[in-house]
Amino acid sequence: MSKDMLNDFDFSKDGAPAQPLPDGTYEPVLTKEDLDRCGRRWNMGTLTFNYQTQLAPTVLFAQIYALRKIYRGDPEGFKRSLENCMRYFNVTPPVAGLLLGATLAMEDKQHNAALEAVNDLKVGLMGSLSGIGDTILWTLIPTIMGSVAAYMAQNGNAIGVVLWVLLDIAIFIWKIGNWKIGYKFGTALITNLADKVAVFTEAMSILGLTVVGALIPSVVVVNLGLTFTMGEVSFNIQESVLDPIMLGLLPVALTALVYALMKKKVNFNFIILGIIVICWVCAAFGILA
Repeated sequence: MSKDMLNDFDFSKDGAPAQPLPDGTYEPVLTKEDLDRCGRRWNMGTLTFNYQTQLAPTVLFAQIYALRKIYRGDPEGFKRSLENCMRYFNVTPPVAGLLLGATLAMEDKQHNAALEAVNDLKVGLMGSLSGIGDTILWTLIPTIMGSVAAYMAQNGNAIGVVLWVLLDIAIFIWKIGNWKIGYKFGTALITNLADKVAVFTEAMSILGLTVVGALIPSVVVVNLGLTFTMGEVSFNIQESVLDPIMLGLLPVALTALVYALMKKKVNFNFIILGIIVICWVCAAFGILA
């Protein structure tokens, strides 16, 4: 961190932390300028990526000053919020601000009490929001506008180049502005549905678990190459024995094993390396197809 950043995070200058209102919530402190700053930092940091938490470092980079303002005078609350930022997050970058702006609104109003709901909202909407972003902003619009721009450029029309540049600028501006849209959604969720937040949190938890559960058999692929042969009878153990018991049993078992290792704080890189080595060995002996 730079010296100026360290000064920004000097909690000794803040005095007492914000006091909750009679209903247990807090007076929101974030402004449009704070959300625009988040959007700009998100645009700058989307190259920050790893295979363990995906875009989580970028989430922290984008939100850190907004969270600092929310938890002014509360270093422990600020720390818990930053740790929460580093949980797995992967959404198509141009639409991520819609979700992250909503989570900021929830924390702005409820502080650490909203962290569980924030995680549930992220897990529940990451997949569906990415589906929309991938289809519209990553595929549909660039394909159509790129075709038009390329055709015009091939015919010597300079507007084709300008059109493509304008499209990139428009998406850049959208990536900044959609944080404010998301923040309004999160504020409405807290204010208009205050008496239903517990139900909403439970519903998002169920949705998140359903989404993750559905992803396992489609993303994690394990194919046994073992066959049982007796006389003229021969069948594949996975297709004829394991799949009829529960379709996707092996991917679920592998996912549960990896999850157990992570709970035991085993280094994620060691887990990946172990899976690669085991797959090599099992494939060499025909155990895995």
